[in-house]
Amino acid sequence: MKRIWGWLWRGVAICFAMLLIYQLWIFAHVCWWIKFNPSTTAFMDTRLSIMQESRPDAALQHQWVPYGKISNNLKRALIASEDAKFVDHEGFDWDGIQKAYEKNMKKGKIVAGGSTISQQLAKNLFLSGSRSPFRKIEEAAITVMMEAVMDKERILEIYLNVIEWGDGVFGAEAAARHYYRISAAQLSAAQAAKLAAMVPNPRYYDKHREAAGLQKKTGIILSRMNSSDIP
Repeated sequence: MKRIWGWLWRGVAICFAMLLIYQLWIFAHVCWWIKFNPSTTAFMDTRLSIMQESRPDAALQHQWVPYGKISNNLKRALIASEDAKFVDHEGFDWDGIQKAYEKNMKKGKIVAGGSTISQQLAKNLFLSGSRSPFRKIEEAAITVMMEAVMDKERILEIYLNVIEWGDGVFGAEAAARHYYRISAAQLSAAQAAKLAAMVPNPRYYDKHREAAGLQKKTGIILSRMNSSDIP
């Protein structure tokens, strides 16, 4: 029995060491990205693999642009749509999480997430699209890391450059050119509001650009943008 317990403790110690090494690997990447731009994300790699299953020559539309070359309209629109308290919270919007929980309980299914921009970025950079408890815990840990070492401007800059905006379309510059044939710096308030409205379901809206729900949400975002604080 003593021998069995010894092996069990060794197994636990090895698992803990591997988990610690993985967290340090993630933290090293987060620190690197304070100054250097990520060339891809876990979510981008997953989407590319799926696309290439049916189209082996498929490629992503993606072009990094610095924060200053992205329209403030888009920054305001995304904050108004995705995370109104972005500049004030430390990674988590507890009121938003509570409201999302209550809404999901009322509907009997997941209809709202309550995730902040920081949480969404953590998921996109490192994690799969699964909804397992471990993934949510890891997402929270990565969010804490990013908020600890990055300022809000850098978090928003990376987010704007890596989020999905259509089938194989990633980042503000690719989205602006894909939908409007202009640069991200040239986006008007109305164009930015529509792009922000697409974020929860970008592949669907890429194919249904005049959907009634999209138009309604665009109007709501447009009305809220002037009160959105940006870093």
